[in-house]
Amino acid sequence: MGFFNFLSNAGKKVLGKGDDAAAIKAEIENSFAELPVQGLAVEVNGETVSLGGVANDQATKEKAILIAGNIEGISQVNADQLVTMQQISDENVREEEVFEPVFYTIQKGDTLWGIASEFYKDGSKYPQIVEANLEVIKDADLIYPGQAIRIPELVV
Repeated sequence: MGFFNFLSNAGKKVLGKGDDAAAIKAEIENSFAELPVQGLAVEVNGETVSLGGVANDQATKEKAILIAGNIEGISQVNADQLVTMQQISDENVREEEVFEPVFYTIQKGDTLWGIASEFYKDGSKYPQIVEANLEVIKDADLIYPGQAIRIPELVV
């Protein structure tokens, strides 16, 4: 899965208050009702965060990447060591069979309706984007330029 790029000058301000790795780890863990990643390991090196552990599923993995990338001061997330339960249990899953997440950085003037129209050709599908980004989008009426969101596969 590799490296994911984000805007380092946008996002939640949690760095520089002590142990940055612990702060990012807490941000990920506190964004979920249940512990999403077993053995979550976080390492910060400059503007790059490396994540490791075993995520419950692909969506959880993508959300953890998104939460780490939506922190001000972080420009890259390395998810090479972050795997899913499916990847561990099914040794026959090839890398190309795993859905590659689509991340989108919100631009000035964007709306969720417009983003859904662009990706799904149907603006009324925007609730699927909100649902996939509950850890990042707290209010569907409040999105911010520079905020990164994930665009899930369209569920029909």
